[in-house]
Amino acid sequence: MSFPLPNLSTDLSGRTALVTGASSGLGLRFARVLAACGARVALAARRVDRLEELAAEIRAGGGQACAVAMDATDADQLVAAVETTQAEFGLVDILVNNAGIPDAQRAHKMPLELIDRVLDINVRAPFILSCEVARRLIAAKAPGRIVSISSAAAYDYSGGGAALYSISKAAVVRMTEALSVEWARYEINVNAIAPGAFASEMMDGMLARVGDISKSFPRQRIGDPAQLDSTLLYLVGPTSDAVTGTCIRVDDGQGRR
Repeated sequence: MSFPLPNLSTDLSGRTALVTGASSGLGLRFARVLAACGARVALAARRVDRLEELAAEIRAGGGQACAVAMDATDADQLVAAVETTQAEFGLVDILVNNAGIPDAQRAHKMPLELIDRVLDINVRAPFILSCEVARRLIAAKAPGRIVSISSAAAYDYSGGGAALYSISKAAVVRMTEALSVEWARYEINVNAIAPGAFASEMMDGMLARVGDISKSFPRQRIGDPAQLDSTLLYLVGPTSDAVTGTCIRVDDGQGRR
């Protein structure tokens, strides 16, 4: 094998990406970034009106994008999202499992309905989507990249509430490790990113409930989603060929006090 010097590329031309939770926050940013690097991007979420706006913006900039209605609690819709993307743009070889919800409650106070919803969206959905994408890649004998969004909460829980969120995001890390072992032989790389506190719609809701949490952080700031661009592009791009089963923590030192 021969590699360029340096072996570094963010060119995603000819690739097809499916991004969940793309109607706002980190997912919206991820979709824009992938499209800017040449990928055909399917935007999946429940709020189709927002997806259509983003798809129109990407197309106006010369990219390719489509909106895919998807409720992450509905297994049939998860499978349909992959099918729709493949019909529109071809085989999905980049999956970004970004959709997620917080719980913001102490464990013993959570109703069963909320427990099921957190686990369905944060754990079950990325597992189903990963398997559906991998199954198709394996059948086509094609390589692929799967990136799931975990959280710094997977590694650090202060006891202030949202225990199940922490548990679910730790499950995403273990899912990444286990699936990477199963699919390495098929050239499917499975990795994760564990962001700290980054600006998003979900973070805005948390700050409204609990106030400014940044003062307790070493750098006393909330991250900008743009600071995740390079990590995402590294994991979905060609230069991370030997990286699989890894979770990269991008937490600005927040969880390492």
